[in-house]
This record gives sequence, structure tokens and C-alpha cells, in this order.
Amino acid sequence: MTDIDDRIRDVLDADDQAFLKELESDRGLWRQIGDSLTGPMGGWAKMVFAMSFVFGLLLIFCFYKVATTHHQFEHLMWAIAALAVLIMQGFMKDWFFSRMNMLNILREVKRLQIQVAMLSDKQD
Repeated sequence: MTDIDDRIRDVLDADDQAFLKELESDRGLWRQIGDSLTGPMGGWAKMVFAMSFVFGLLLIFCFYKVATTHHQFEHLMWAIAALAVLIMQGFMKDWFFSRMNMLNILREVKRLQIQVAMLSDKQD
């Protein structure tokens, strides 16, 4: 611990410490996904989540077609389609997980803002 962390803990009252303890609790993957689906960008996040699911089903279908086609050209086209769908799904998941990481960073910044504000109020 650093000296500033100890000073911040010393000036916090019980309610503030309970609130900060709630912020410090480790949130699991499912809770982070749920938090990502709300807020001003919640509609976009829900669309990306649904599209990722659709692309997953489409990817399974493309793999099935690759396994069951007999013509070389058709086999190649379904394989290219499967690769394209896999890349699109990867980009959507990257966007979704980047949003989750952004929300975690904002949460930490908010926690620090609260600690600094309470520290400055106690010192004044």
C-alpha cells in the first residue's frame, strides 16, 4: 500500500467504505455482459450480441456445407464463406469485449473520483 491509499482509507466513513467495497467486488463475466447491455449504447450492444449468435449459427452451417459438398469449386466457396463469417464474428466479439473493458475502466475512474473528492472534503 502507498501512503495515499492509507490516508484515503482513514478519512472514509462507514457508508463510504461500504460503497467502495461494493465497487471493489469482483464482477464475473455474466454480470459484465449484463452491464454492457444497458445504458446509452445498450441497443447497439444487444444488436452485436444477437448478430454474434446469428454468425455462430451461420458458421456452423458453412462448416456443414464444407463437409457435405462434393464439387471442388463449391467446397472452396463454402470454405471461404466460413472464413469470412468467422472473421466477422471475431470483430463483433472484439467490439463487445472492448465495450466491457471500457465500462470496467470507467467504473475504476469513478471509484477514484469518489475517493479523491471525499479526501479533499475531509481535508478542507
